[in-house]
Amino acid sequence: MSAENPYSSGTSEPGGGAEASLKTPLGSVSFGEKVGYGLGDTASNLYWKLFEFFQLYFYTDVFGITPAAAGIMFFATKIFDAVNDPLVGMIADRTRTAWGRFRPYLLWMAIPFAVSGVLTFYTPDLSYSGKLIYAYVTYTLVFFAYTAINIPYGALMGVISSDPIERTSVSTFRFVLAFCGAIIVQLCTEPLVDYFGGRVEMVDGVATEVVNKQVGFFWTVVCYSVLAVILFLISFATTKERVQPVVAESSPLLNDLKDLLTNWPWMVMFAFGMAQIVAGWTRGSATAYYFTYFVGGSFGYFLLAGTVANIFGMFFTKSLCEVFGAKWLLVGLSLLVAFFTAAFWFLPKDQVWLMYVFHICGSLCGGPIPVLLWAMYGDVADYSEWKNHRRATGLIFAAATFSQKMGGAVGGAIPAWCLYYFGFVQPNGDGVQQAQSEFALGGIIGMMSLIPAAFLVLSAVCMLFYQLDKRFLEKIQFELRQRKTDLASA
Repeated sequence: MSAENPYSSGTSEPGGGAEASLKTPLGSVSFGEKVGYGLGDTASNLYWKLFEFFQLYFYTDVFGITPAAAGIMFFATKIFDAVNDPLVGMIADRTRTAWGRFRPYLLWMAIPFAVSGVLTFYTPDLSYSGKLIYAYVTYTLVFFAYTAINIPYGALMGVISSDPIERTSVSTFRFVLAFCGAIIVQLCTEPLVDYFGGRVEMVDGVATEVVNKQVGFFWTVVCYSVLAVILFLISFATTKERVQPVVAESSPLLNDLKDLLTNWPWMVMFAFGMAQIVAGWTRGSATAYYFTYFVGGSFGYFLLAGTVANIFGMFFTKSLCEVFGAKWLLVGLSLLVAFFTAAFWFLPKDQVWLMYVFHICGSLCGGPIPVLLWAMYGDVADYSEWKNHRRATGLIFAAATFSQKMGGAVGGAIPAWCLYYFGFVQPNGDGVQQAQSEFALGGIIGMMSLIPAAFLVLSAVCMLFYQLDKRFLEKIQFELRQRKTDLASA
């Protein structure tokens, strides 16, 4: 074994044997497999973006519960996830099948996830209390199903390849295709709701087209569910697990949890990811209200413009990362997105073109952030194995998903409670929107601008404490490959 600069990212030499295998990361991933993996997040995002942009609006303006009750529900149901998410991650780490540890869950959980999503957007004919109970049950079920399929899906990226650069490439495909799911939701949800819920009624003797949004949302989500199942099955069929633990035997669950809670890079990534999701979810939930009650008109093309800019920005991730490094790139991009988000506080309602400009600029800067975030969770899993001699990829990604869901809970609760605090007036039983006070409109604008901007700045501060630089990761990869070689030759 060479003692000369073993942590350089050199390539394998012809006939290099064990020395070459130590220097070569495991797992070159084909274009087709990257696409197949990414389609799994297209499926997930059909729901995640539906929850982000339409869930609160559905509950207050269609389903018929108050903003305060919705906010409490968003937050309270995450208590269950605090136990559920790490448990699913640890179970996935211990799963052993011919298909691997994580891939089988894409097959097993696709239909339960789809069905629970449909039930979440169904409006039963119940009393207010009955509806509230129904909302709690279905919202909890859909996020349990989300956990059971999305944690193994996320962990799968950590075992497709051990090469950080290849992981970044896989992550890029994942999030480009994830945002394709976002495009479907943003562009199609309002037209589909109108199509499925539309009917003609006689009003004062005149045939008038009206929209039953309860019916419209239900059948729209049915369509999304069928598509999601198909995409999950494609992702299952086209991916492969390559990275295996150095030590095959399982460790006690408490040891895995102890490893997680003493993993400082994970703590930083958890805080960063949660702050990012709070910002995105707060702004996403506010968008429907911002356009419905402040600007006026549809907001589908506004969301679409941002998503296209996100995707475009993702393609610059690798080049920017090589120049600035992942840590400082995340810090700088988070601050830029905060600036463009805060600018909405100053925009008058008739300057829609400026809204598009700032939204596109912020989305372009934000494009690389999720790509880097999830690729870096794979690095954190490697660090955990290097430090503790145990690999817990599923638990690392479960904790990451819990960060995401807690961010969604807080980000969903903030606008709900803001609506309550600022005196938002819900639609009547006939679904007709009510005029809002200046105080309420100011709250809606703040939800769209200053509040998410503050969380974006907080995320940038969190990232200042991240420790895994390029040279440290090269050292980790070298020593992990060395351990596997030593174990094989023992």
